[in-house]
Amino acid sequence: MATRISMKHKETGIMKDGFYGFSWTTLFFGFFPALFRGDFVTFIGGFVISVIIGLITLGIGAFFIGLIWAFMYNKYYTRKLLERGYVLAGSEGDNALAASALGMLASSSTVQEPRLDPRG
Repeated sequence: MATRISMKHKETGIMKDGFYGFSWTTLFFGFFPALFRGDFVTFIGGFVISVIIGLITLGIGAFFIGLIWAFMYNKYYTRKLLERGYVLAGSEGDNALAASALGMLASSSTVQEPRLDPRG
């Protein structure tokens, strides 16, 4: 089940929701959640790859791609937000849980300037 974490852009103050955990919406709707979140490149790339693999494997490959992507997409999306300058803006406890799930290094008790762990 996906967990929502509030995120705020350091410079503009724009708030967005980040997610971590299994994405049921991605499992049921494929790459369309990426489109609805404004992640157009991921939507186009994933959709094209899924269609090509689906045609080659008569749909079986597309199912497995969707299943694997449902486990990966929320973390991928949230890490992309972090790379674009967003920081975790939830409570201290929520930030610590999110940092742990996203593989971030928390330098203090509150995670305001996250550094991504290079190991994954």
